[in-house]
Amino acid sequence: ASEGGVKEKLFNQAFKVGLEVDRLHREGKPVPFLLARQHALFDKLVFTKIRERFGGRVRFFISGAAALNQEIAEWFHAAGIVILEGYGLTESAAGSFVNHPLDYRFGTVGPVMPGSEVELGENDEILIKGPGIMDGYHNLPEETASALTADGWLRTGDKGSLDPDGYLQITGRIKDLFKTSGGKYIAPSAIESKFKAVCPYASQFLVFGDDRNYVIALITLDPDAMDGWAAENGMSGASYADIVSSGQVQEMVGGYVDRLNGSLNRWETIKKWELLDHDLTVESGELTPSMKVKRNVVEGNHKDRIDALYS
Repeated sequence: ASEGGVKEKLFNQAFKVGLEVDRLHREGKPVPFLLARQHALFDKLVFTKIRERFGGRVRFFISGAAALNQEIAEWFHAAGIVILEGYGLTESAAGSFVNHPLDYRFGTVGPVMPGSEVELGENDEILIKGPGIMDGYHNLPEETASALTADGWLRTGDKGSLDPDGYLQITGRIKDLFKTSGGKYIAPSAIESKFKAVCPYASQFLVFGDDRNYVIALITLDPDAMDGWAAENGMSGASYADIVSSGQVQEMVGGYVDRLNGSLNRWETIKKWELLDHDLTVESGELTPSMKVKRNVVEGNHKDRIDALYS
């Protein structure tokens, strides 16, 4: 136990130093001599071993498909493992934006690639134009007209913002946006991604609040992860429904929701939530074959639960 405590302290101190060095590098500031010496020592004792787990020769990773939690990105960067977020669609020949190994900004997908253009349309929809944009969908003229403007801009369906240097941040899906009864627009996908990043047991986290006076969530937990949790917390062999309804799990998930709320605007915070007694499945019709959530189906299937959270 004593040896484990020493290793944990060494590990934590290494990452504290690594995070500070990475921050200074990103800000273009010099690393003080003593801090550089500490970093060199921790790199040899800790970070090199982590990089060796990935083969020891990785220059950088590119992450896409979903938002990368900033804490995760910073953790890997501190260990010298660079993860760069990018963004694109099949209709734009995959990647259209990507951060650069020597010039990256956490929370963004980088600037538009050379030869392409970006602008924000109605409701801050991301529009892309360039040589990688498709000519259209094969034999689907109506869908093509919906996806492309008359002058060749691709409507991505995603909402975003651009910083002064042209770095793009994805803030949600246009079709998923809803407005509370107080007139505030909410991008549920952004909130849902944040929860999944802070809660290692989360399977699905679905936010609702259209024309309501506060935001609620339905939550499911990963059955495999919860089996592991149960084995460590005296509930080995219990059913999924019994595990998620236990006071221990309710309290644990409540802590993660509180942590999420601390990162949200006041009008976005989750006021009430409920853990479902089953995970979403393709068989139930609540997931597509590619494992995407059918939000309207989930909302219909659990209308009584949702209404109860507003009673």
